[in-house]
Amino acid sequence: MEQQNKNNFAADLIYGLEDRPPFKDALFAAVQHLLAIFVAIITPPLIIAGAIGWDLEITSFLVSMSLFASGIATFIQCRRVGPIGCGLLCIQGTSFSFISPIIAAGLTGGLSVIIGAVMAGSVVEMFISRCLKYTRRVITPLVSGIVVTLIGMSLIKVGITACGGGFGAMQNGTFGSLQNLGVAAFVLVLILIFNRSSNRYLRMSSIVLGILAGYVLAYFLGMVDFSKATDLGGFNIPIPFKYGVDFELSSIIALGIVYLITAIEAYGDITANSMISGEPVEGERFMRRASGGILADGFNSLLAGVLNSFPNSIFAQNNGMIQLTGVASRYVGYFIAALLILLGLFPAVGIVFSLMPDPVLGGATLLMFGTVAASGMRIIASQQINRKAILVMALSFSIGLSVEMVPDILSKMPEIIRGVFASGITAGGVTAMLANYFIRIKD
Repeated sequence: MEQQNKNNFAADLIYGLEDRPPFKDALFAAVQHLLAIFVAIITPPLIIAGAIGWDLEITSFLVSMSLFASGIATFIQCRRVGPIGCGLLCIQGTSFSFISPIIAAGLTGGLSVIIGAVMAGSVVEMFISRCLKYTRRVITPLVSGIVVTLIGMSLIKVGITACGGGFGAMQNGTFGSLQNLGVAAFVLVLILIFNRSSNRYLRMSSIVLGILAGYVLAYFLGMVDFSKATDLGGFNIPIPFKYGVDFELSSIIALGIVYLITAIEAYGDITANSMISGEPVEGERFMRRASGGILADGFNSLLAGVLNSFPNSIFAQNNGMIQLTGVASRYVGYFIAALLILLGLFPAVGIVFSLMPDPVLGGATLLMFGTVAASGMRIIASQQINRKAILVMALSFSIGLSVEMVPDILSKMPEIIRGVFASGITAGGVTAMLANYFIRIKD
C-alpha cells in the first residue's frame, strides 16, 4: 500500500525531485512558494519585537535577517552540504514554536540572551539527528500533538493582544477600540473569503492579500506613520552578533526543550515531503535523508543566531504547495532561496512590514495560531485515545495552560525554574514527555 501511494504521488508530479524545470517554470513555482511562506517568516520577529518593545530600527533589521537566514537555510536543505540537509524541496523559515520562550528570555535578558539561547539550544536538535531512532521512543506522536496544540493555544493570546492594538495601545488607552478590532476583523474575514475561493492562486496567497488589504485600510484610517521611516534605500549588510551574545542557562534549557519537539516535527515534515516527491519513506536511504534534514534544522538555527535571527524550522505548508503545483524539484528551492536572500538585503522590506499596525498583523495571526492548535489536535486524534492518553493530555494541558494563564504561580520559585517554565509550551511539553514515559496502565 505504501509503495502504491508513493507511485501515485510520483505519477502526479510534473517535475520530480531531480528534474531541472525551465527557468520560467522554476521561477513561477518559486514565487508561488514565496507567497505561501513570506508572511509566516516575517511574523515571528514582528510579534517578538512588539511584545518586548524594540524600536523600528531593530525590528526592521530582524525582519530582514529572518528572510536572509531563511534563504541560506533553504539552500542548505535543498542542496545537501555534506551530511547537512535532506536534499528535498524543503523550505525553512522562522519558527512559531519558539515565540513564547523567546519573549520570556527577551524580557529578562534582552536580545543578546535570546541570540545565545538560540545558538546553544540548537545543539539539542543536532544531537537528536544523530540518534533519531532512540528519541522517537520518548517523543511519541501523542507528545508531539500535545506540544503543537499548546504552541497554538499559547500564541492565541499573543494574536488577540495584537488585534486589540498591542502593548502600545495598552499604554495609551486605545486597546480594544472599535477601530483596532474592526481592522483586525476586516483582515480575518478577508483571509477567510480568499481561502474559500475555488481559485488556487487566491487561496495560496490569501494571507498575503488579507494583510495587504488591511495595511491599506489602516493607512487611510491614519494608523500608519511613514514619517518614522527615514531611509528606505541602501542595502542591509549582515553583521554577525550585531547585538552581542550572552548565555543564560534557563533560557537555553527553555529553548532546548522546544528544539527537542521541533526535531520530531521536522521528521514528520520530511516523511510527508518524501512521500509526495515519490521518494522512499523507510529504509537506510530515508533515514539518512531524515537525519540530514534534522541536522540542517539545528545547524541552520545556529547560523540564524549568528545572523541575529531566530530559530529556523521546515515549513509544513511547503508540502501542500508541492501537491498543488506538481513541482517537487529541489532545484526550485535554489530560486526560493535566492528570492529570500534578495528580499533580506533590502531594508525597505523590513521597514515597511515593521510599520504595520498591530491589528493588521493580529487579524492574520489569530487565524494562523488557531490553525496551529487545530493541527496539534489532529495529531492527537490520529492516535488511540485510551485511559493513559487521557491522563497524559489532562496533566499536560493543565500544567501548560496554568502557567500561561497565571504566570505569577512561579513567582516564589528559583530564577532558573522561572526562566525554564515561564512558557506554557516548555512546562506542558516536559510534563507530556515525563507523563507519557512513566504512566503505566494495564487495561
